[in-house]
Amino acid sequence: MEDGRQNLKELYKTRKGILKEASITNIKGRVKNNISGFLRAVVIGLIILVQILIILTLPLFLRQYTAFFYFILEVASFFVAVGLINANKNASFKVAWMAITLLLPVSGHIMYYLWGRRSSRKKLFENTELKIEESYPYIEFDSGCEEDFYNEHPELKGLSKYLKSYKFPLYRNNKAKYYRMGEDVFKDIFQDIINAKKFVLLNFFIVADGVLLDMLHDILLKKVKEGVEVIFIYDDFGGMIRTDKHFCRKLNEEGIRTILFNPIHKYTDKLIMNYRTHQKIVVIDGNIGYTGGFNIADEYANLIERFGVWKDCGIRIEGDGVWGLTMTFLQVLSICRPKESVDYNRYRPDKIPDKNNCYCHVIADGPYPYDAHIMESTYKQIIASADRYVYIMTPYLILEEHMIQTLNEAAKRGVDVRIITPKIPDKKKVYKLTQYNYGPLLGGGVKIYEYTPGFIHSKVIMNENSALVGTVNMDYRSFYLHFENAVWISEDEILSDIHDDFVKTFGISEPISYESWQNRPRADKIIQPLLNMFSTLV
Repeated sequence: MEDGRQNLKELYKTRKGILKEASITNIKGRVKNNISGFLRAVVIGLIILVQILIILTLPLFLRQYTAFFYFILEVASFFVAVGLINANKNASFKVAWMAITLLLPVSGHIMYYLWGRRSSRKKLFENTELKIEESYPYIEFDSGCEEDFYNEHPELKGLSKYLKSYKFPLYRNNKAKYYRMGEDVFKDIFQDIINAKKFVLLNFFIVADGVLLDMLHDILLKKVKEGVEVIFIYDDFGGMIRTDKHFCRKLNEEGIRTILFNPIHKYTDKLIMNYRTHQKIVVIDGNIGYTGGFNIADEYANLIERFGVWKDCGIRIEGDGVWGLTMTFLQVLSICRPKESVDYNRYRPDKIPDKNNCYCHVIADGPYPYDAHIMESTYKQIIASADRYVYIMTPYLILEEHMIQTLNEAAKRGVDVRIITPKIPDKKKVYKLTQYNYGPLLGGGVKIYEYTPGFIHSKVIMNENSALVGTVNMDYRSFYLHFENAVWISEDEILSDIHDDFVKTFGISEPISYESWQNRPRADKIIQPLLNMFSTLV
């Protein structure tokens, strides 16, 4: 960790435009909450609260029509039950809404009609499928690459074909690098952006005022003055409180094309603030690409201490696979700007990579109309195909029964299944739910470790044959609600680096026993099952 921080210190002077190697004796991050953003969040929260209060108090005004309204309620309950049972949704989603309609017989039905049905998100995603399909002509499949890969790795043929079926090509001729800490990945990202000649594409969930953003801003301003095209997408929810209210406008005025994904004030009547771009993508000239769990905030590089030592990871791709990251970015851009036509060929790479057999799939997922749940299925297939071990790092562990069953089945057949979660949480309620999920896993033979130095934000899963590095948490939001992306890779050197990171992290993490879980505080035993009932809404 200290080496990564020192590299950042030695590489940049912030806010002075000196973007070359320089010595800084002291660099310290900061956390600054934007009051205007906080007030905007409060106003939006109040609007939603008013909606809920109106719905909750509605039954009081309908008491005089008891008999008639009871009949209407019975009819409504029948249709809600039929709709939920036949909905293409997971069991937890159905249980949560059934519980709400039972606990709140009148209000719950109205809430479900407004916010629980599929049509409640239609406004946001009405053009999504069309815009994604517009990118298909630019997706290229290499049958020779596929045949060579299947011959070299027959055990991975099934998962690779599954990913291909959702328009995620198999790429080779790649050079990959895995990063164990956020401070290491930022050092290389900044240096690669400094060397950009044509364009820089960035997509992040969280953008926060601080040293990292200062550095990035200075570099991007310099590149724009050099004639480099910069497109910066960030999520409105992720940047609302921790950036200035004029942040987006200022960057656009400076020549940095900046786009807010899913502005939350437009959809307060739909409660679709869940549907965020949780993706993290950096592409430089189409030749170099990054993804991982990191965001633009000082804690991700341990420039400030939030929840102890912050551990994140990332991966750098140089070669054919970068086109997959570029495509994913441009698809999100087209969703944000549905009336614009995106010129995909404009962002083609200009370098021909060295030929090699470093294979990867670049995959993405989101709450599209067809509800494929590609990330969840990929996780399950990695677990189900393991023969020796499955190692997972995740900040949150909120699982469906079928995922718990998949993990337990792997453990039962002798696979060494280990999961690392944080010792110091960033969200206490989510941490309670994460710990609640320990029980059935520990009872089934899965090993759980808590990262004792602090908060682990890494999102990695691997077995002996492949690994997935990206933005995906093992929770309902990542699997069902958010736009996510990842790189699935099977190259030996990268797998060795990731495995080594797991081994070292196990060494500084605390193993959790089934007995200690059973003896957790009585208050947790009462609260956790209640929280779990509404896990899809947390």
